[in-house]
Amino acid sequence: MSAGCVQNHPDFPHGAPIVFVVDDDISVRESLELLLAHYGLKVETFASAQQFLSRPRASQPSCLILDLSLPGLNGLDLQKQIAVERQDMPIIFITGHGDVPKTVQAMKAGAVEFLTKPLSDEVLLNVVRSALQRSRALLDREEHLQALKDRYASLTPREREVMYLVVQGLPNKLVASALGISEITVKAHRGRVMEKINADSLADLVRIASRLRLRKPVRSKDV
Repeated sequence: MSAGCVQNHPDFPHGAPIVFVVDDDISVRESLELLLAHYGLKVETFASAQQFLSRPRASQPSCLILDLSLPGLNGLDLQKQIAVERQDMPIIFITGHGDVPKTVQAMKAGAVEFLTKPLSDEVLLNVVRSALQRSRALLDREEHLQALKDRYASLTPREREVMYLVVQGLPNKLVASALGISEITVKAHRGRVMEKINADSLADLVRIASRLRLRKPVRSKDV
């Protein structure tokens, strides 16, 4: 494995992204590393899928340039292994010869592009930039969702009940009746829910609940 120079890229002010290259041809690895590093991108290269899998998941935007034909675990098999846990890392397949069935299989499995060697520098750079922008967007969305989950986790069991009923469209009076508490108590819980979840309005709270895929909570004995 080797790493290229690290510089801040103008499109990613929050940290340098990483381009991973997995190819058993050392000349391909070296040429891609030189090209991408020249444009301020950090590059890490691997000679096999097994080497790449031993590398911990990157926390910054990243993409994978992956050779279709690899010794041992091939490109399509590697794609299957990382499809679930590394969804924020788009895959760009490269191959020395066209293979329509495998191209279709790779694209259906989520690959962002399938390029044939010899690679065009301009085409590759455009695809890599697009893939890294997509990775950044996916990481931002994941980070935002985790923040929502953390806020929801801060709610008490009763506040979760109130939130669930409120986003179903029930007015305070019916929420109070459903939970066996006073309407004043519902209003107090509702206010704390809005504050903790950081919702600006009922519509905002409904959108947040949708993102959290909110389910009916276990009934609380709190008052």
